[in-house]
Amino acid sequence: MRPFVAGCLDDAMLKRLCTTAYGRFSHDAVTPVIQLDQQHWLMELFHGPTLAFKDVALQLLGQLFETFLSKRDAHLTIIGATSGDTGSAAIDGVAGRAKIDIFMLHPAGRVSDVQRRQMTTVFAPNVYNIAIDGSFDDAQAIVKALFNDRDFNGRFTLSAVNSINWARLMAQVVYYFYTAVRLGAPERPVAFSVPTGNFGDVFAGYVAQRMGLLVAKLIVATNVNDIIHRALTTGDYSCGTVTATATPSMDIQVSSNFERLLFDLAGRDGKGLAKMMADFESTRAMTIPADMLAGSKDLFVSARIDADGMSDVMRWAHERTDQVIDP
Repeated sequence: MRPFVAGCLDDAMLKRLCTTAYGRFSHDAVTPVIQLDQQHWLMELFHGPTLAFKDVALQLLGQLFETFLSKRDAHLTIIGATSGDTGSAAIDGVAGRAKIDIFMLHPAGRVSDVQRRQMTTVFAPNVYNIAIDGSFDDAQAIVKALFNDRDFNGRFTLSAVNSINWARLMAQVVYYFYTAVRLGAPERPVAFSVPTGNFGDVFAGYVAQRMGLLVAKLIVATNVNDIIHRALTTGDYSCGTVTATATPSMDIQVSSNFERLLFDLAGRDGKGLAKMMADFESTRAMTIPADMLAGSKDLFVSARIDADGMSDVMRWAHERTDQVIDP
């Protein structure tokens, strides 16, 4: 993380913040890696206080917010949208912090009951959880509209805890390096299969690769809400209706972080990509040009899985390795 905070945090302060952030994790390794069989390993990302992989980033983000707000004697209003895991992890990371208020939107009836309870039973004066009628994409659209409203921004100092906040990805990059080194990098390249909804976690893997980590493949694993799979395989980036599944954190159609990958694939042509995304916002559909998509083929592969396929994989893991994998 040091390259991203140079000039803002010295090494000693960064280490102190990390020690505090990860001191609440139930495993000393924070993100341990266990072997399933000769070729498959499982990165355990559930040892944080809310049992979600997003604790890895959001426990640190809470520390970063508090540190910089104290330096500036400022107050921050966090607005976020969640399909479950971001909300509970973000709330846990900032609950009770005097200089922060957090407003978290989630789609009513479309988050797991555990995560709903984690969000709605926090008795902290700075936490506001709001259930909306609609999908995660609807909640995310509200958040984006608020950030784009100049009058609203003039009244409040806003920040995000969704993966549009770079610090989220910065923290997640670390466990790609940690896991790869544990498995033999740089002498042996490692492929990562990443459950994918908003494209943030797998994009962190892409950032690690761009920083020099030898990554064999990034496997983008989607459920039936497969817009990313279609985009990477055929160039069809068009929205459908969000289907509720047993993997609610992946029940997303518009993936915010995919735009970051498209920026690189477009040769970092910001104006050209902005026009593409504006057209997408109005039509809810976009075809990614073949020459642009070709730049992703060496690193990214993708797969779509339905409920039966998900059950088959869970059964395989349990029968072969005695591991119960959370879908």
